[in-house]
Amino acid sequence: MRLELTTTASPEQVLSALTDFSDRRPQIWHRTLDPRTYELREQGDTWAVAKESTAGSPFWVVERYDWSDPGVVRWTDVETSWGGLGSGEVRILPDGAGSRLQAAWSNGEAAGLRDKVLLWLLHRGPMHRVISRMWRRTLDEYAASAG
Repeated sequence: MRLELTTTASPEQVLSALTDFSDRRPQIWHRTLDPRTYELREQGDTWAVAKESTAGSPFWVVERYDWSDPGVVRWTDVETSWGGLGSGEVRILPDGAGSRLQAAWSNGEAAGLRDKVLLWLLHRGPMHRVISRMWRRTLDEYAASAG
């Protein structure tokens, strides 16, 4: 899946929101992160391992995030509920007073037919537009609350 979006959040605010693995993470990402399944497992200065899912989704994932490369947040699946491992990244670029994000990720091969169908729909349907809107609203809110 690939998506691109702009936000009023500065590149520093976007990086901060993406890499906040404190107890605030479920509040910041309330549109896309289920607080019942969020679990921080490990964290360093420029990396974290967390279990996450979206509310209502049958899928969960344990991902290793890395933001050691300036302007880029990468993640690699460590474990998933569907059996396939994937990865992705978000590139954060300045855009006027805000930011432009370029994101891309894959979910690997699902083990069961049901999960294969659901992942296919996720990547082939209109979900990239839905996710773009949710991320933009989240980051715009984050920028507004910081001001």
